[in-house]
Amino acid sequence: MNSDTLLFTDPLFLEHQPGPGHPESPQRLLRTLSLLRERPLAGVREVTPRAATDAELSVTHTAPLREQLAAWSGQTARVDADTVMSPGSYGAALRAAGAAVEAVERVLAGDAANAFALVRPPGHHAEPNRSMGFCLFNNVAIAAEAARRGGAERVLILDWDVHHGNGTQACFADRRDVLYQSLHQFPFYPGTGAAEEVGEGAARGFTMNCPLPGGQGDADFGAVFHDLFLPVAQAFEPDLVLVSAGYDPHEDDPIGGMRVTERGFAAMTSALKDFATETCGGKLVLLLEGGYSLSGLSRSVHASLEVLRGRKDFFPEGVSKDTARALEASRSALRTYWPCL
Repeated sequence: MNSDTLLFTDPLFLEHQPGPGHPESPQRLLRTLSLLRERPLAGVREVTPRAATDAELSVTHTAPLREQLAAWSGQTARVDADTVMSPGSYGAALRAAGAAVEAVERVLAGDAANAFALVRPPGHHAEPNRSMGFCLFNNVAIAAEAARRGGAERVLILDWDVHHGNGTQACFADRRDVLYQSLHQFPFYPGTGAAEEVGEGAARGFTMNCPLPGGQGDADFGAVFHDLFLPVAQAFEPDLVLVSAGYDPHEDDPIGGMRVTERGFAAMTSALKDFATETCGGKLVLLLEGGYSLSGLSRSVHASLEVLRGRKDFFPEGVSKDTARALEASRSALRTYWPCL
């Protein structure tokens, strides 16, 4: 197996321009790439991704949504109050979804140890029939479906973005082959992600939400990982780990209200890398979601890539009373389905 970390990115992602003052700006990638080139990491290899095909999109998104977004190609259009398309947005969204698919394909094939898809627009709010929340196509859901086609029987998606991934949850709420785990600020946009949302029908328990109040930091996120997410992930035994890597829980983020540091994101990446090594041969793919502090985002992505290249980081000890209560609520909602809790 190749030991490189593949970094999927493309100048085309800069062509998605939601407009002046919009937090999801091209500067997010420009600043991050600038730091990565100032402080390069041995073994990180940049790859230009391909665009996703309509067949790859169709497994996740309905024909009316795909047709509407394609019709807006080359135009400026307002999708919802927060989501704007510029003339280059459709091409960027196709390429972002393609990067997610290709990252999964390359990691499953052993062409890389792991991968990071440094893409925009983000994806985890996009539902099967609706784009929303800065997102056009749901990149991580499209990646999970690609993994299933590629032979992965079970896929873990862990979402650490400050906002709940309503779109990803909607895609897999009735599925037992994809375990969705999300910790997020609550109540907060988009209003979903309560502890009691555990999936549907025979797939109850395969959706896991740990909604946290604002103000939680590195140790609190570590408690959610070690006391809730990782025990269930070990019981699930995935063949691939996907991360909706949103860096808006960062303490400097202008939208979120959390207090996570770049070393906290590194600790999360470390925990998942160790878990993937033990469980599925290290098969781990991170996909960029949110993160709107340019300095916080760039430093945190760099910290995650340091871990993918071999650095180890650990969570500090301690947990707030708010997080302890949230953890107990989530365990209570899920204990029926996962005796390990």
